[in-house]
Amino acid sequence: MNAIKEARKLIEREPTNPSAQTLSRLVLALESEANFPISDIYLLDYDYFQLALKILEGWRLDRYIAGKARLFDVSLQTEALAAKTSAAPSA
Repeated sequence: MNAIKEARKLIEREPTNPSAQTLSRLVLALESEANFPISDIYLLDYDYFQLALKILEGWRLDRYIAGKARLFDVSLQTEALAAKTSAAPSA
């Protein structure tokens, strides 16, 4: 099971659990690009700590993939503009 899905299930199952609340705050901070005290992760028990690390790893990978998609989109736009410019008649 991927970390995001696992975290969601844990948070849904035990929303008042302090570890689940920490994971929830971590996810909210990642999504909003807000600050998150890294020391809060160190206070988690080992299993939740490992899950937090997996969430961070997955989030970073997702951002990389999103960045790659944006780069591809900009490259396509640039290529289309270059083709349009080279096809325009010279004055």
